[in-house]
Amino acid sequence: MEVGIVAQRNNSRAAALAAELRAALGEDGVGCWFDESTAAAIGDPAAAASVAGFDAYDLVVSIGGDGTFLFAARGAGGTPILGINLGEVGFLNAVRPEGAVDAVREEVGAIAADNAEIREAPRLTAESDGFESVPAVNEIVVTGRRGHGGGATFDVDVDGSDYTAGHADGILMATPTGSSAYNLSEGGPLVHPSIDGLIVTEMAGTEAMPPLVVDGDCEITVRVDDADHIVVVSDGRRPHELDVPREITVSRTEPPVRLAGPAADFFEALGKLS
Repeated sequence: MEVGIVAQRNNSRAAALAAELRAALGEDGVGCWFDESTAAAIGDPAAAASVAGFDAYDLVVSIGGDGTFLFAARGAGGTPILGINLGEVGFLNAVRPEGAVDAVREEVGAIAADNAEIREAPRLTAESDGFESVPAVNEIVVTGRRGHGGGATFDVDVDGSDYTAGHADGILMATPTGSSAYNLSEGGPLVHPSIDGLIVTEMAGTEAMPPLVVDGDCEITVRVDDADHIVVVSDGRRPHELDVPREITVSRTEPPVRLAGPAADFFEALGKLS
């Protein structure tokens, strides 16, 4: 068994817990590998590995907040991820630090015995003329230049049917997992993670349609003709600039995120947003 561990950067508590996990799992004969920042923080650069290769391990452990979880998920592929919450909102991280060692040991044992209860959450990707975005756990954003005098005219179709057309800063397409993140700040709806849906939210539209929740298998097409360029962003990172006119298709992609350990209490996490 091998476990990949990512600790929140510049967080001594997260680094200390990563070192504690390594010691405990080492006693069980489990190999541990860390992203470069975590390996440096615990003083063991020889244990560093690229997060991009974490899909080769049996389990990935994220220590920190939802941002750390998203970073770990980018390289985890179909490998199960267990999130340890260090006082953040914790939509993706259900394990408290005081129970982390036992929880990780229990999950490693369950995976080894092939009886782990793994949940799945969707990922999204954007495609256009040979371009494919990095898969997103939370959201894909298609945007023009934001602010005064910015934006573009966006035409949005859902499975080939017109949904909206008009001037906006951008179009945001989110999973239920991401409904409480950027989507919420742009006026989009909260969607419980048990719902099989895809959210479409106009960003600062001049004559905006209400946010829309459609079936999770729907395909969203965004067309732009009148901007200098547009930018596609996946989970707030790796912006990719594309020329215009342009048509972009957003839909589910494989593999889904595979979540290990106990499920987070969605409503408890909501209470931490205020």
